[in-house]
Amino acid sequence: MKTLKPLNLLLIFLLELAVLAAACSWGFARDARWLVRILLGVGAPAALAVVWGLCGAPDARYKTRGAVRVLFEVAWFGSGAAALAAVGWTGAALVFAVVAVVSKALAVLWRQ
Repeated sequence: MKTLKPLNLLLIFLLELAVLAAACSWGFARDARWLVRILLGVGAPAALAVVWGLCGAPDARYKTRGAVRVLFEVAWFGSGAAALAAVGWTGAALVFAVVAVVSKALAVLWRQ
């Protein structure tokens, strides 16, 4: 158990990064002109990173708590799963969503 808790925190961090990577993939996979794909591929993860920095990070300026935090994280990890599904990687989206739910449930249970 002592080893699992830090590993779960690492997994959550990697899932947070995976949301940004999924948004990047979604942007570059759009059926649009190359400039639009570049703007979406760079802009979508950049916008998500700003939102995370303002509301989701441990030292966020507008830190969310309680039910608002739950809704924020559902939207955050849900956007990653939705981006993967939109690119056509439905299996990866499902695995991502399940791993995120289990990892966050363990974090709540372990008060992380």
